[in-house]
Amino acid sequence: MQASHLRVKLLTLGLFIGLISPTLWAKQPPKAATPNEVPVADINRFTTAIQDIKQYYVEPVDDKALFENAIRGMLAGLDPHSSYLDMADYAELQSSTQGEFGGVGLEVDMDNEWVRVVTPIDDTPAAKVGLKPGDLIVKINNQPLDGMSLTDAVKLMRGPKGSAVELTIVRKNAKGPLQFKLVRDIIRVQSVKSKLLTPGYAYVRISQFQAPTANDLVAAIQKLQQENKAPLKGFILDLRNNPGGLLDSAIAVSNDFLNSAKLGNNKMIVYTKGRTADSTLKANADAVDLINGIPMIVLINGGSASGAEIVAGALQDHKRAIIMGKTSFGKGSVQTILPLDQQHGIKITTALYYTPNGRSIQAKGISPDIEVDELAISDSKTNGVLDVKEADLAKHLSNDSSQSITVTEKPLPNMTPNPSQDYQLNQALVLLKGLNTLHGTAYKQ
Repeated sequence: MQASHLRVKLLTLGLFIGLISPTLWAKQPPKAATPNEVPVADINRFTTAIQDIKQYYVEPVDDKALFENAIRGMLAGLDPHSSYLDMADYAELQSSTQGEFGGVGLEVDMDNEWVRVVTPIDDTPAAKVGLKPGDLIVKINNQPLDGMSLTDAVKLMRGPKGSAVELTIVRKNAKGPLQFKLVRDIIRVQSVKSKLLTPGYAYVRISQFQAPTANDLVAAIQKLQQENKAPLKGFILDLRNNPGGLLDSAIAVSNDFLNSAKLGNNKMIVYTKGRTADSTLKANADAVDLINGIPMIVLINGGSASGAEIVAGALQDHKRAIIMGKTSFGKGSVQTILPLDQQHGIKITTALYYTPNGRSIQAKGISPDIEVDELAISDSKTNGVLDVKEADLAKHLSNDSSQSITVTEKPLPNMTPNPSQDYQLNQALVLLKGLNTLHGTAYKQ
């Protein structure tokens, strides 16, 4: 609270000097504005707008609402990932990273003035009714979302377990809007799932990077090794439709598959760069590979974002794994929560992250080593799904190259891994067996 008062006092002092000393300022040579200065003219314009609204708007407007709306709009104009947080927003953010919250199970983002599905979360109402990455939510309970903030749209989708919510969806190649009725549930996200596909070949899916994910991954690998009753021959890490999550968790997962003693001078997992010293981070591998260097494939697609791209980029740059699937989403930015007071804060983009070889993923994504379309082996052609990337979002932070929108045939099957029905998974398993045929079980990174 003292820091907030100090900020207010400093701003007030700056305005006071500017107002009483115009002639003194005029005699001085013009100075370039520092990055942290707030221009007096802009402050005056802002306060004039508030005064005009209070005086002329058709209905009385509460001061608190005016200022909160101003802050929301200011952050929304920066990029798709910066936002204003009140206590409810912050509680929702905490619950999602801890792995339990109420709702329908959607990871969403803003695209212009519409809410776009990044991915449905595994084993949730949204996944079970068939919502797909790229779907545009245009109405919730028949209420249009045009002009509504992402926070308010999410609040409409949240509700008590057992209550119903209806979503109106616009989907690429669909003949018209689609209606989905979902029954809300307590969303308990199990971020790590594992299975032996065949003897010797392990599969682990990480649906989101949460606080317990790294520990759950270690436990899953140990269980798979015990179940196999012999050394594993190949390993598939499935990061498809993983929207990201906690940065520390993604770093820890990457560390589990890298043998730091074999990485030479570049032991980097990820590094971030921003405008301040606090936004700079360098994370290095400092452990041994939990699966002892056996052949490894990482599956990604257009729903793989943020933390999923950190893991894929690190393992790709260090040539620890073959990346297979489709180009990832391209969210290469880091968000930080900054408190404004005891009840409010802002989530703001403070840095971009880079892979060990210095690649920025922002608005570009991770390109797979082997591109494999998302097709269902047993299904005929279905309506395509708009494959949306970070570069397609309004106000995204740019990179050197741009992404076009492409159309894929089939979304990722969400539930039990089955190579006979999942083409990408099938191809990964075939490749792993081929690598072992060529190199034998003594294959090392």
